[in-house]
Amino acid sequence: MPLLKIFRSYHPYAFTAIFCWSLAYVFTRLALAHFSPLSLGFLRCLIASCILGAVGFRTGMKLPRREDLKYFAAAGAAGFFLYLGFFNQGSLTVTSATSSIIISSAPVITALLAVLFQGERVGMLQWAAIAVEFCGILVLSLMKGALTVNRGILWLLLAALVLSVYNLLQKGLTKKYSGLQTAAYSIMGGTAMLAVFASRSFIELASAPPSQLFNLAMLSVFSSAIAYVAWSKAFEKAGNTSSVSNYMFVTPLLSSLLGFLIAGESPDSATLIGGAVILSGLALFNLGRRYHHGVPAAREE
Repeated sequence: MPLLKIFRSYHPYAFTAIFCWSLAYVFTRLALAHFSPLSLGFLRCLIASCILGAVGFRTGMKLPRREDLKYFAAAGAAGFFLYLGFFNQGSLTVTSATSSIIISSAPVITALLAVLFQGERVGMLQWAAIAVEFCGILVLSLMKGALTVNRGILWLLLAALVLSVYNLLQKGLTKKYSGLQTAAYSIMGGTAMLAVFASRSFIELASAPPSQLFNLAMLSVFSSAIAYVAWSKAFEKAGNTSSVSNYMFVTPLLSSLLGFLIAGESPDSATLIGGAVILSGLALFNLGRRYHHGVPAAREE
């Protein structure tokens, strides 16, 4: 694929979103030293909503149609209110490595839901690529001996499910709206629902030291506003939902690399081997997309 076509495709947007979400692993750990989980989620969404609202006002962004409000509300509930609740509850009793395995099942669930409810077709080579990538996630985690089993896994499976529903809703909405509109109104919907935690959030915000305000700003600007707009833009440009959601497999690898760059955590053999498997699966998926006639590759490339 020529370089110019790559920058016109969904690939740079999907990678930007995944990179920004990978940053969240570092800054969330730092921010949770002061903020409670749901307060942090509300403040992230509130600040991101204000940023995207200001950008939308400056660019003359149109309001959503009345008949589509229910879909934005559903996206806000799935991608923010329910996801944060399920993920935080599961994280109380499950290690971060196990959490990454379960949440990384979202691309598989997304692909299945897209086949069942949106009539998308995924070729055999692409299913094989998804399996390879998921094996890379298992290698990345199991080689560290971090897999645990407890009731928290149910909450995390629910989190992966609602995240997959969010992906499908984003793909549907970007057929009518721009990536900016889709992300902005979805985040605003989630913020309205998370507002039940507003009073505690503002109390914690008022007592936050400058370092924690910086952590919150990084999460709000990069891991929320920029990430979700880029993610919606990727769905806007892609012809297939699973092509975009497939990038979620790269998150654990990027998180490990960012941990090395930001926190000085040296990558171990599990990271190197698992990362190589994940990247090979990603390459295989894109190869399969080119040869699978059911996907409108001309639009994606």
